[in-house]
Amino acid sequence: MSKKYIPMAIAYDFDGTLAPGNMQEHQFLPEIGIKPNKFWQEVAALTKEHQADDVLVYMEQMLHKARTAGVSVKKEDFEKRGKSIKLFAGVEEWFDRITHYGRKRGVHVQHYLVSSGNAEIVAGTPIASKFAHIYASKFKFDENGVAAWPALAINFTTKTQYLFRINKDAHDLSDNNQVNEFVEMRNRPVPFENMVFIGDGPTDVPCFRLVKDQGGLSIAVYKPKTRGAKEKAEKLKRQGRVHSITPANYTEGSRLDRTIRANIDLIASRGMLRDLLEKD
Repeated sequence: MSKKYIPMAIAYDFDGTLAPGNMQEHQFLPEIGIKPNKFWQEVAALTKEHQADDVLVYMEQMLHKARTAGVSVKKEDFEKRGKSIKLFAGVEEWFDRITHYGRKRGVHVQHYLVSSGNAEIVAGTPIASKFAHIYASKFKFDENGVAAWPALAINFTTKTQYLFRINKDAHDLSDNNQVNEFVEMRNRPVPFENMVFIGDGPTDVPCFRLVKDQGGLSIAVYKPKTRGAKEKAEKLKRQGRVHSITPANYTEGSRLDRTIRANIDLIASRGMLRDLLEKD
């Protein structure tokens, strides 16, 4: 008989969590010849002027600016831009190491990305294959393979929907019925108490709170040696948004590594206790 593993999910933001800055700033914005501060200021102004969703606005502006600059926006172009993203220390080795540690403890760890960034850029990064599912904003492409308009926009409040999709194993984005169906907590494939959310700032607050309030673990990471970064993370902890803060260092033996391994141990121990109690 094959061993039954305890399900566990680790969900990550991307920008500022797995890589510094916003993913568009690594190559796309330099290609179209605009400074990041200017681009985001324009997005903020248009968002306010039109009372619009800022994710939809930034995606529309990406396409508008690219057309003006004569920059290609085919899917393969976005993927190439993803290859240039520099990840935080230890990220590339992190997923396999944590998955392997969980397996040794009888825990089946799966990794998920929940990001307002571009799925097409993420697809080009060396870690794309490590995620069971990538939930990120994405474009619809026309018959010539050119990005035409936003197909999916994930903002900081709608991010929580994807945690429920993980919780209920409802991953078909075209099916809104499955994710909204009532399922007893004990019958959900990935209990929230077996879930971790790792993010970096205020836009992750709804996810931080959902996972924390439902018994899971919420962690805020911050860019090491960056003025004000730790203080912002500490504010999230003081406000009760997260359980823990840690530098965005994913190397073996780091504080984050030790925290996640301890959480895996806790989940494994809870599973063992549950098994013992059920045998009484």
